[in-house]
Amino acid sequence: MNCCSNITTNVNGTPYLTSTNITVTATAVDIALAFRRVQPVGYMTIRLATAIPEGTTGTLPVTLSLNGVSRPLTLFNGTPVTAADLAGTGVITVFNDRFNGILQLASPLTV
Repeated sequence: MNCCSNITTNVNGTPYLTSTNITVTATAVDIALAFRRVQPVGYMTIRLATAIPEGTTGTLPVTLSLNGVSRPLTLFNGTPVTAADLAGTGVITVFNDRFNGILQLASPLTV
């Protein structure tokens, strides 16, 4: 991992990050992000470059490794995002507020 790489952003400055690794444990699915220097408050777009591995329990909560810390990803009402919610590959939008402990999925889930 190159610690000094620039973060790609859109015209409004929203970071566009790519997942680098997905780790499945007995208690969570952790999605690692390549960059550590993300602003402590704001939106980011994340490309899930690889899918959560086949056979992963769909009810496992999802965490994101961001700025060197794994934090739970939640929905609007604080409900954990689960592995079943993020099946496949694609792009999600997340709101991060490190100061208030918010890491919330902002893009809608398809049903």
